[in-house]
Amino acid sequence: MFCRNCGNMMGNNAVVCVNCGAAKGSGNSYCPNCGKETNPNAAFCLNCGCALTNTNIVVGENAKSKLVAGLLAIFLGGLGIHNFYLGYNQKGVIQLLITLLGSCLFFIGPIVTGIWALIEAIFIFTGKINVDGNGNPLKD
Repeated sequence: MFCRNCGNMMGNNAVVCVNCGAAKGSGNSYCPNCGKETNPNAAFCLNCGCALTNTNIVVGENAKSKLVAGLLAIFLGGLGIHNFYLGYNQKGVIQLLITLLGSCLFFIGPIVTGIWALIEAIFIFTGKINVDGNGNPLKD
């Protein structure tokens, strides 16, 4: 895989290019398959035939639902369930621990995580959180 912005070789699991800092799939100057320079308006690479349009936005069969994640955040967000669903397990464990341990302190923990979850629900519905824990886009 090559960076679409600078043409530098990237690892398959890379999220950003270490050469230019561009996000994986961003840019339109180089082919992601062969690394050759391309016309920014081209639909495919003239060197290898690789499709150049929409190469970074693929919603697979196993894509998580934005609606489900948002509703989980609203109704069970204080327990971090929406974060477990999206694959953000560390954040989910933190929310769960704050809720459980904070319940002993006059219910401050559940109030804090409830507000936190409500904010995350808004972020999910507005698209500020638009990928799961593996970097896969959420489906609508």
